[in-house]
Amino acid sequence: MKQLKRNIAIVCGGDSSEHDVSMRSAKGLYSFFDKERYNVYIVDVRGVDWRVELPGGVTARIDRNDFSFVEDGKAKLFDYAYITIHGTPGENGLMQGYFDLIRLPYSTSGVLVEAMTFDKFVLNQYLRGYGVSVADSLLIRKGYEQLVSDDVIEERIGMPCFVKPAADGSSFGVSKVKNKDQLAPAIRKAMMESPEIMVEQFLPGTEISIGCYKTKKKSVVLPATEVVTSNEFFDYDAKYNGQVQEITPARLSEDITNRVREITSHIYDILHCNGIIRIDYIISPEGKITMLEVNTTPGMTATSFIPQQVRAAGLNMTDVLTEIVENQF
Repeated sequence: MKQLKRNIAIVCGGDSSEHDVSMRSAKGLYSFFDKERYNVYIVDVRGVDWRVELPGGVTARIDRNDFSFVEDGKAKLFDYAYITIHGTPGENGLMQGYFDLIRLPYSTSGVLVEAMTFDKFVLNQYLRGYGVSVADSLLIRKGYEQLVSDDVIEERIGMPCFVKPAADGSSFGVSKVKNKDQLAPAIRKAMMESPEIMVEQFLPGTEISIGCYKTKKKSVVLPATEVVTSNEFFDYDAKYNGQVQEITPARLSEDITNRVREITSHIYDILHCNGIIRIDYIISPEGKITMLEVNTTPGMTATSFIPQQVRAAGLNMTDVLTEIVENQF
């Protein structure tokens, strides 16, 4: 008897500034998935208007009661959701909670891990308790800006420093601040993206990004990518408009490479992650490894870090995605 193909939803879009970035990741994932093995659909989630793309350029509304849709007059259910929303509601635990309620397996970590990794300040405090090196930072909440003065920031964090949304990605709202006069406008800019922002210590060094995934059968830490940009930092233009040089594998010593791999695998286990994650680090000139961020829904266009690293590892994205999906069944 011929085995039925699983219906896979690539869940993308979302309600943040990163909607268009997410749509690009969805198209990348669609190109990677094994169409002989799966029926693959792109689902655009925007507010409460959830739509699935069907052949012929038409869309159908998703029934949010059970995440079903109607195609050719027949109701269809999904077997698995591959979440590639960058930002809310797919990177902060909201979609994960919904899928938990309707008992639909998905590609990312669970609600708590997603909520925690989405909030950079919370994640840093949590991982610091496990001995992971993170940059020093201060939290500022909207409406309570007066609790953290410019003088305190300069004394505690130092200059230059980064001002960024505590819960957002793709470098929207991020500023590199070089003196106290630049703090107020940087804080206002960051608060346009998130009601909570963090002021983070600037650390000179080599920035790298490294992917990892684990299944019941294997643990895979991918080759790291070194990020070289002439911009002030790895901002939106550097990430998405080509103003960066990405070197995979990164130019690291064997010792640092091994240490980064061990730390990455350790963080994956501490958080009890699921699916592919990507962790960003700064390597100081003295060889100190400091974690910057854990990304649980990394970009998935053909030129994104993870596909680059998968190729550098001699692996195939189609096979990797199949391993991740089948690990849930």
